[in-house]
Amino acid sequence: MGTRKSETMKFLEGVSGRPLTLGGLLESMRIGEEMSQVSFARKLGVSPSHLCDIERGRKTVSPERAARFARILRRAPEQFVRLSLQELVDEAGLRMKVNVGVA
Repeated sequence: MGTRKSETMKFLEGVSGRPLTLGGLLESMRIGEEMSQVSFARKLGVSPSHLCDIERGRKTVSPERAARFARILRRAPEQFVRLSLQELVDEAGLRMKVNVGVA
């Protein structure tokens, strides 16, 4: 992804009201599909409280789980994994941006 935000990223950040995180992406998708946290959590195979913690940024998601969420939601995994890795980098206090490409 380049330095300019895509229109999709801007839209999703507008829906969530904050910079896009994996939790924000999941929340935006859940809201867009008009699903409750309970239903969406069941679809992802996590508890509703765990999904709430992910959406609110209280829990991070491993890159492996992020890729699994992408598969469940029938999306390409690169963005999910990038957001997961970015959160881990941010938590470590590193001022770096993560880019993910397909090998």
